[in-house]
Amino acid sequence: MKTALVTGGLGFIGSNIVKKLISKKIINKCIILDSYNGYVNPVKDNFTDFRKLRFENFKKIIIERGDAKDFRLTYKIIEKYKPELIFHTAAVPLAKIENLNAKEAKEGSADTTTNILETVNFYKNTHKKYNLKRFVYFSSSMVYGDFKGDKAYENDVLSPKEIYGTMKLSGEIITKGLCSFFKIPYTIVRPSAVYGPTDMNNRVTQIFINKAFKNEVINIEGKNDKLDFTFVDDLVEGCIKAAISKKGINQIFNITCGKGETLYNFVMILKKHFKTLKYKLSNRDAFRPIRGTLSITKAKKLINYSPKYNLERGIDKYVKFLKDLRK
Repeated sequence: MKTALVTGGLGFIGSNIVKKLISKKIINKCIILDSYNGYVNPVKDNFTDFRKLRFENFKKIIIERGDAKDFRLTYKIIEKYKPELIFHTAAVPLAKIENLNAKEAKEGSADTTTNILETVNFYKNTHKKYNLKRFVYFSSSMVYGDFKGDKAYENDVLSPKEIYGTMKLSGEIITKGLCSFFKIPYTIVRPSAVYGPTDMNNRVTQIFINKAFKNEVINIEGKNDKLDFTFVDDLVEGCIKAAISKKGINQIFNITCGKGETLYNFVMILKKHFKTLKYKLSNRDAFRPIRGTLSITKAKKLINYSPKYNLERGIDKYVKFLKDLRK
């Protein structure tokens, strides 16, 4: 393949997709569409911008600044570069953001998805030779709401209970409906609790590790609450396999570690790196769905997905990255 477009490609997940596509020589050139937005308070949250580190020594990247819900801009990019793969990661990056509102989440998940697919269809109808091989939509485990059993499966009833999961689900419905109508092959990916080097959006893993470095007390909201923590390298590997495999066409995949771990266990593993680490236990946040393990049986069977990082190995690599920066 020659070209891929990654919306939100300067972000944590998007940037790792770009690097993997190029390093694995899956594509020759990668186009990033990014609005340069940030989603944390740069003063209050002691913000560190990792975006420059994300793209050291990668020369086959073109960055286009703009919003994925702008029809003229997306049409111009598709007309100019004719991407064979589109990875749509541009959206609000996590569920718990200060002052998150439904309009902002809707623009990120629903409006941008609608615009990209309408643009692709319009271009296809006016340039018959254009052949988009796959549109990949990044959803979330939050679409499940409270997990009904020991594992969440792709065909479970979806019942999100907060803004983020609701809008991610709307993006899934739009992807399936419009792609079917426009005859665009698609893949939907449902990640969970993604973590790893260069994260800067205040996911719970980043918050815990930053507090450990500063010797501050870590607040564990719900000792027995479980998340399927997924190291970013595994997520990216699985997403790309799903995108280029014929068996991934018009499918939905959980791409996670495949094993729920408690927040408490995360902190106990972290304590091996920070001997004086301090923590306290508090009640769980009521808005947060009751989650746990996502089944990855389907991804293993259809696209040969095999995560390489358990929680301990992932934390080891993440902490080493941050310690090396401090040397």
